[in-house]
Amino acid sequence: MIISDVMTKNPISVCPDMSVTEVRALMDREQIGHLPVLDKNNCLVGILTRKDMLKAGPSAATSLDMYEISYLLSRLTVEKIMVKTVLTVTENDVVEEAARIMADKDIGCLPVMKGDLLVGLITETDLFRTFVKAFGARHSGVRITINVAEKPGQLAKLTHAIASKGGNIVALLSAEGDDPEHLRITLKITGMSRGDIEASVHTMPDAELEDIRE
Repeated sequence: MIISDVMTKNPISVCPDMSVTEVRALMDREQIGHLPVLDKNNCLVGILTRKDMLKAGPSAATSLDMYEISYLLSRLTVEKIMVKTVLTVTENDVVEEAARIMADKDIGCLPVMKGDLLVGLITETDLFRTFVKAFGARHSGVRITINVAEKPGQLAKLTHAIASKGGNIVALLSAEGDDPEHLRITLKITGMSRGDIEASVHTMPDAELEDIRE
C-alpha cells in the first residue's frame, strides 16, 4: 500500500504571517491538529501542530489576565512557532516507511510531496485507519496468531491448509517473533469453524498456536 492511497489529500494549510489566534480558531473549526505552512509561492516552509501551539502559549503560572494573553497571541505569528525543518514523504512511498519515520522521530504527521508540490498529509489517524483495514477489524471471522519457524514455505503450507478446508483469509500480517528463528503470523479467517482452524494449524509441525478468538 502506498501513501497516496491513505493520505489526506489537499490538506488545509496556513501562511507564515497568520496569527496564532487565527490558526487556533481554524483548527477548532475544522477539527484538525496539523497544518502545513506554505509561503506565497505555495512552497512548503514549515509545519504547525497543536503541540506547537501549546508550547507557544503562556504557562499556567502566568500573571497575565485573559485579555492580555489574547492580545499577545494575536500578535504572535505562525512563522515564529512553526517547525521549519520538515520531514516529508512522497505520494509513491510505502505506508510503512511513513510509519517508521513517524515512530522513529516521534512526530504525528508528514507532509506528502509530489516534486515541490504539497499534495497531501499523512497523520497518525490515517495510519490507525490503515491498521484497522490491515487486520480486517471490520470483518467477522476467527482471528488467530501463530508462531512459525523462519524458513521458506511455512506461509504457503499454512494458507494451503486453510484453503483446503474452505477457509477464506481476509487479513494476513507477519511480524518478528520472540527470537530470530520464528515469525509471528496473524490471520483473520472466514468460512471455517474455530475447531477446524485449530486442527489445520496442528497439522504443521513447525507452527504453534499462540492465540485464537472470534
